[in-house]
Amino acid sequence: MNCIFCKIINNEIPSYKVYEDDLLLVFLDINPKSNGHMLVVPKKHYVDILDIDTAILNHIHKVTIEMYKLLKDKLNIDGLTLVQNNGLGQDIKHYHIHLIPVYKDSKLLSIEEIYNKLKQSN
Repeated sequence: MNCIFCKIINNEIPSYKVYEDDLLLVFLDINPKSNGHMLVVPKKHYVDILDIDTAILNHIHKVTIEMYKLLKDKLNIDGLTLVQNNGLGQDIKHYHIHLIPVYKDSKLLSIEEIYNKLKQSN
């Protein structure tokens, strides 16, 4: 399979991992729309919302809430946009959700700066 997300999950391509468990990987988007833009990706390859198991969707939702709390705590975001594309709107045919932080006022930082802020202990 030539799926970039599967390659990231299998550590064939490096990523800025923010969270990982047996079912999911969360990492920073390398072309962020805003500071802290991250992707929540199931480790098992599902094409889109019609293909994915409901139990995995529930787990994704739970982890998304935890990532929202992390973004609020570490990056002081003012809001969060969730995006999940299917079919023609989907660039990578592996189910994933974009978590795109919203700020009242912010300049775009490097992905390394954001990763370091997210990894800092309280």
